[in-house]
Amino acid sequence: MLKTCCRLRGSLFLLVTLGLLLANRFGNTGTVLYAEEPSTIEVPHRIADSFTHLADQITPSMRWDASTVAEHQQWQRELQGVVVDLLGTMPQRVPLEVKWAEEKQFETFTRHKIYVRTEQSYWAPVYYFVPHERSAPLPAIVCLHGHSGIQPYIGEGKSEADLKKIQDSQLDYAVFLAKHGYVTAAINVRGWNETSGNQDAGIKGLQRSCTQMTMDSLLLGMTPQGLRCWDAMRVIDFLQSREDEVDPEKIGVAGLSGGGTLSMYLPVLDERVKVAMIAGAFSTYRSSIFPIHHCICNCLPGIMRYAEMADVVALYAPRSVLLINGVRDPIFPIAGAREGLATLQQVYTLLGKPENIDADFFDGGHAWSNRKTLEFLQQHFGEAATPQ
Repeated sequence: MLKTCCRLRGSLFLLVTLGLLLANRFGNTGTVLYAEEPSTIEVPHRIADSFTHLADQITPSMRWDASTVAEHQQWQRELQGVVVDLLGTMPQRVPLEVKWAEEKQFETFTRHKIYVRTEQSYWAPVYYFVPHERSAPLPAIVCLHGHSGIQPYIGEGKSEADLKKIQDSQLDYAVFLAKHGYVTAAINVRGWNETSGNQDAGIKGLQRSCTQMTMDSLLLGMTPQGLRCWDAMRVIDFLQSREDEVDPEKIGVAGLSGGGTLSMYLPVLDERVKVAMIAGAFSTYRSSIFPIHHCICNCLPGIMRYAEMADVVALYAPRSVLLINGVRDPIFPIAGAREGLATLQQVYTLLGKPENIDADFFDGGHAWSNRKTLEFLQQHFGEAATPQ
């Protein structure tokens, strides 16, 4: 009897609960009540609206605004620490080791394929170009490629279309500079070609793992930019060990697109970089990487809270910088580049070195330009080997 009563009470409770649920769902007429259709509500509900609003609310808190050298130096020290932190934890340093894998003779230089150990479990592939004609150690340029991978940047293409792209966009600046008397080290940047891991979705014909590079590094408190710059720093260790070939006090960096982004950050981390040639990568975060589709590996978490690209470059003023931008580059708007250049001209003028900042805003798109590179290098590094 007791069990029967308990079951009846349980059934009655379920019926009451069901009745309440039905009452909440149906009106007095017994029809279903629905909220208004979203399409009839005129409120912002697109993520672009949200992110635009959020970005508009941010004023970078550490923009350059110095009026004296002392103010600049104080600002430089403070933002330097922030940017270094944003670039993430670096791998543990290991002793410098190099494996020599290949040697090819060309008319005016020799190209070596080497592997430089940059951390315990990673060796960076590097194409090392040494001009034949030299009477003394030469200036050296670390050359960093973009999202086309290493091959076009060392002048190699699989088809006529590849070779045309190399020529039209002047991608083989490592070769060009070697022909004109500079030692160059073209790094196979971590995540491309033979260094790749999980293939990026939608990318065909090129081994590329920028998504894995970004996700895994962020989970470890690192960044793809920081790791790639770390490899470049270890390659500079190698260059400085080549006493008969490289002047250790005359080392620069050159990069286009994703390589240009790395060329912008590397001098922040390494004072040995005396000149930087930044191509197809300088504008403003707000007008380029933020609103325009870019590879995720270009995004440095949190940077827009503190600074703009011009502020990052100003961290290593008055070291020499050449900005290279096509005025028709669709992903790094020239207006942002001009805005940043104007800021940097103020910085370098304040520091008494206005001649150390220059720009080549050429009539072209997302490409390299050699209109000013040789003049720029000669001005700041002096004569290299006899030009070929």
